[in-house]
Order: sequence, then structure tokens, then C-alpha cells
Amino acid sequence: MKHAPPFCSDTEIVELYFARNEQAIRETDAKYGKLCLQISMDIVNSQPDAEECLNDTYLKTWNSIPPTRPASLCAFVCRIVRNLSLNRLRDMRAAKRNRELTLSLQELESCIPLSESSSQLPDLLNDFLASLNKEDRALFVGRYWYARPVQDLAARLDLTSNAASIRLHRIREKLRAYLTERGYRL
Repeated sequence: MKHAPPFCSDTEIVELYFARNEQAIRETDAKYGKLCLQISMDIVNSQPDAEECLNDTYLKTWNSIPPTRPASLCAFVCRIVRNLSLNRLRDMRAAKRNRELTLSLQELESCIPLSESSSQLPDLLNDFLASLNKEDRALFVGRYWYARPVQDLAARLDLTSNAASIRLHRIREKLRAYLTERGYRL
């Protein structure tokens, strides 16, 4: 039985990018391609569009490294594919809307104005998420990062849709209070 070769480490892949070696893209795809495709599919809900976002992710990664040397290659490519997918979704809105993403962003805007930007906000959100129990964190991330329908999240967590909606509302209220206590203007 033939075994697949082990993945390169993230550091080795980044070094391939710095060496301008195209193997970097193949290694990135082998290691993170499925994850990135799933992130994109959850947002654009279209296999061809998700695949195009994935290809665009590899191009943007190639053009960004160097000079950027990401601390986490996984987080770096996931952020790129998510942003490209959101941009694709915005472009597709004229013809077709992704109702769940629109709803989830509207819900989140009640406690984080999406037009605001702050360099501290990502750290504050990470700290807030770390303070949640595992189930609440999964619910929050599933809804507001992956834009999953409340019904799907409820089923995964063995909750009713109503219970999941109520918990999401309470988590958003906790987030609002958390950010306000730390001086974030809402």
C-alpha cells in the first residue's frame, strides 16, 4: 500500500513562497485546500464560485508572500478565502442573495457596527470567544464566521431552533457588554 507523502510544515511552505517556488501553491492546496473550499462553499453556496475563490486565494497568497510572513499560514489563507468569498457574494447579490449570510451580518451588526474598524477588535473578539463555553463558541462561530443557518446549528448541537436563537441573542448581548467594558464604542 502506497502512502501519501507527509505535508510540508507551514514554515517550509512559507519558505517555498519566499523562494518563488510554485510547489508552495501545491503544498498549500494539499494541506488547506479542502478547508478553504468548505469556507467558501459555506459563503457563496456554489461549487464553481467556491472553486474560483479558492484559485483566487492561491494567487493572492502568491502575491502576498513575500513580503508578508504569516505567523499562521492556515489563518492567513482562510482569511483570504473568506474575504474573497464575501466579495464574490456581494457581486452575486444583484442576481442572488445568500439569505443566511445577510441575516447573520445584520444580527452581528447589532453589537459590532461593521462599518467600524479597530486594530484591537480582532484581539477583543478572540478573548471574548475564549471566555465562552465550547457549545456557545461553536454556535457563535458557526453563525457569524461560517454563516450557517440557525436550524443547522441547532440540529448539530441538539437544540431547538428557538433555543439556538435565544442563545445567540444572549451571546451577542454578552459581546456588546464585553466590548463596551473595554472601551469599544458601539
